[in-house]
Amino acid sequence: MSDSTEFRNEVNAIGPARAATPFRISESVVPYLLSTIDLSIIFLSSVVAGGSYDWLLSHELPNLLPYCAIGILSGLLYILRMGGKGHYNFTEAIRPRLEISRIASCWFITALLLALLAFLLKIGPSYSRGALVAFSMLAPLLLFAGRSLAKTFLAAAVSNKVIGWRPIVVIGVPGEFAALREQSLLTEFSTGDVKTFMLRDGDATNASSVDATILNSAAAFARRHDCREILLALPWADTKRLDFVRNHISATPTAAWLLPDANVRALTRGAAPECLRALAINVQSAPLSEAQCLMKRSVDIALAVVALLFFSPIIAITAIAIKLDTPGPIIFRQDRKGFNGRRFTIFKFRSMTSQENGPTVSQATRGDPRVTEIGRILRATSVDELPQLFNVLRGEMSLVGPRPHALAHDDQFEQMLSNYAVRQHVKPGITGWAQCNGARGATPSLDHIAERVRLDLWYINNWSMKLDVKILVRTLFEVMKQRNAY
Repeated sequence: MSDSTEFRNEVNAIGPARAATPFRISESVVPYLLSTIDLSIIFLSSVVAGGSYDWLLSHELPNLLPYCAIGILSGLLYILRMGGKGHYNFTEAIRPRLEISRIASCWFITALLLALLAFLLKIGPSYSRGALVAFSMLAPLLLFAGRSLAKTFLAAAVSNKVIGWRPIVVIGVPGEFAALREQSLLTEFSTGDVKTFMLRDGDATNASSVDATILNSAAAFARRHDCREILLALPWADTKRLDFVRNHISATPTAAWLLPDANVRALTRGAAPECLRALAINVQSAPLSEAQCLMKRSVDIALAVVALLFFSPIIAITAIAIKLDTPGPIIFRQDRKGFNGRRFTIFKFRSMTSQENGPTVSQATRGDPRVTEIGRILRATSVDELPQLFNVLRGEMSLVGPRPHALAHDDQFEQMLSNYAVRQHVKPGITGWAQCNGARGATPSLDHIAERVRLDLWYINNWSMKLDVKILVRTLFEVMKQRNAY
């Protein structure tokens, strides 16, 4: 076999091909769906058990209001406890094994809390002990049945690519990958087809350019297909190869796991499939979880709508002023890179006579003759950035995040700094940690770029809603200083 054949980039789909589906549902809705099902089951269990118990005793139509209240209260207690343990996470829900012990223990604690509340609030006359016992016995049985049916429907939806279908990328050497089982990968590391990228087997003290090409292709594939996770099937002792691989996938905003190698798997032979996940090492974390992304997106939409309403008079006056000042469009459009390197068109109020959007883009300098009279005011006050609120509503940007640069500058900066592309692990922002720390305006030297990247990466690694609020507040003071904006 020739080297070009042996070491070429392989993209193999393991398992039967599946037909395309006309629509897909994000896996982010699964926790809400499952928790709603459990809440409904507990509510109905309370009404049915309590109402049936009272009817058998009195043979009269019972008052169901107390049982409705108890059902809602106990349902909320249950889903809060189960949600805190990750019971509703998509990766947990698609596992075939039914979580009998976890459901039973959480319901037992919920029933104890319910009994304690009944004692403290003295609701015995309205809710008898017999109804409580019947409710406590019926609910877990229905919870088991509901969870089992939910798993069946989720498995069917996943196999038909309706929910959460994204391929898994496996990067490894033939010797390590041969011992892996595809079903274990699909079960323990989400869903989708397994795509493999094979490196050279054997000692890799000095990684070849062929390996680099394969890794670049794997990273590009993961970004293009929005892969859920990257799995590394590599010998644990080969630390140089591990570092080499990590460096090449670092720009991909995807969690990466180092799977147990052949030596470790030999020690756990016969163990449950969950050992594969338990023994895997997280060598690269996803920047934000799905819950954090949902929270950040919700805040972005709410604040962007409020900001557009608040600044609407300024936006209207600015548009008129630009039109009267110089000929040309009111809105300046330029291509930028967003999350995961996806291109989008950024909106700004036009502040210059030129409209550069190609392979060569000249940064504005102090006293730049291309800047219009109105443009100088807009740039100094950052009013020219207000149209980006529409980018936020479109989902292309966030209120807070690393500032996007022109494509020509991105290509240049990526060659100068190896970790520059890591900024694309989150959505770009109207403002960011770098901007509220004075890193605004042009980047005339490598030191300026490196400092801005350092601040952006710190933000990504330390994100919280509290930090976003802090950045928004500090940005207002930074704008009033009018530093580095021209």
